[in-house]
Amino acid sequence: MTGTTAPHRGGRWIEQWDPEDETFWKETGERIARRNLLYSVFSEHIGFSIWSLWSVMVLFMGPAYGIDPAGKFFLIATATLVGALVRVPYTFAVARFGGRNWTVFSALMLLAPTVAALVVMEPGTSYGTFLLVAALTGVGGGNFASSMTNINAFFPLRKKGWALGLNAGGGNIGVPVVQLAGLLVIATAGATHPRLLLGAYIPLIVLAAVLAAVRMDNLAPVRNDTGAVREALKDAHTWIMSFLYIGTFGSFIGYSFAFGLVLQTQFGRTPLQAASLTFVGPLLGSLIRPVGGALADRFGGARITLGTFVAMAAATGVVVFASGRSSLPVFLVGFVALFVLSGLGNGSTYKMIPGIFQAKALARGMSGEAAAAYGRRLSGAAMGLIGAVGALGGLGINLVFREAFLSSGSGTAAFVTFLGFYALCCAVTWAVYLRRPAAATVPAVGVEAKPQLTSV
Repeated sequence: MTGTTAPHRGGRWIEQWDPEDETFWKETGERIARRNLLYSVFSEHIGFSIWSLWSVMVLFMGPAYGIDPAGKFFLIATATLVGALVRVPYTFAVARFGGRNWTVFSALMLLAPTVAALVVMEPGTSYGTFLLVAALTGVGGGNFASSMTNINAFFPLRKKGWALGLNAGGGNIGVPVVQLAGLLVIATAGATHPRLLLGAYIPLIVLAAVLAAVRMDNLAPVRNDTGAVREALKDAHTWIMSFLYIGTFGSFIGYSFAFGLVLQTQFGRTPLQAASLTFVGPLLGSLIRPVGGALADRFGGARITLGTFVAMAAATGVVVFASGRSSLPVFLVGFVALFVLSGLGNGSTYKMIPGIFQAKALARGMSGEAAAAYGRRLSGAAMGLIGAVGALGGLGINLVFREAFLSSGSGTAAFVTFLGFYALCCAVTWAVYLRRPAAATVPAVGVEAKPQLTSV
């Protein structure tokens, strides 16, 4: 099998692709796959930056804007909600339109929220207008789903974990990068110049689209498997893992969006002071995500996930203590720990998903490649939905913060709520994936033998 690029439906399409053929992979496939990975990471990185844009914009919105903390949290929550919802169609758009074509389109779509924010970002703009523009930034959240689905198709099974980990990590770092850029603007030009940040991203968006157009490829053999999607929707483990991913990725993205606003609202930090701290947690959480996957490889995804939730509950307890006593240093220690732990959990939960479905195949009497193929098929279909539902956790976090500050002026009640949720995640992880009943429906998920990621 050889890979050949040929015109097909008016774009750059590779008609044949067999990365599992080692000869093809060494001679042709690896070079093409790595090239597509590079430009996919860049485009996804910009997408994450735009999705998290309002975590920075609210730092520029001083008293002249006339928006209270609850209103600012709702702006952030709106962006989070739209970003979670669009992940579902974005997951399946790659097979319909082609990975290269959709990357170009999804990158250009980022111009809409960025230009819109550039136009309206000034005192006197109505709150409804800000809500609409914040909703537009949600398209950046979808880029993760389509990017991961596309890159999954380029790499052989033995390389998927590395490729998808790099793709995910490069995208997630878009959150602290835009926050660092916001810090730079506030530190140099002041908190009254948000348009400088917005203007800087417009050429980057155009560059991402142009590079995708001239350097990426579509894979003709990629097709949606609607049967797998229907089967995954009916499987209880899809929804259980969605719940757990709310606890890990939902925490990461929710805290990323809300951190700076919490520092301003509860601890009276100035925009510059808040911006100088906001990026630290998301950066550490992004960088440590691959470590969670590696630990899951060695010790089992369910064990690492359970340990992560236990530690997240403990870190939340520290934050509750600090919040009640208005101790900023202790609060920062606990909050940054939550970012690090959520990053670890992101990696370990994603490692669990293919292991679960492959274990189910083994329990049904399948073996060898048949079991592996079943696991890849079902986990690939489930991951798009799990990623979307998990991102909704970010919406929940910002809505809970909004209600807490609206009712009491403090985030303490919100953190108590999160503590209870992490305790529930601990119980679910142990009861479903680590407890050893006499007739286990999913054997040995806690000690899976290095399952490979197959899709987002």
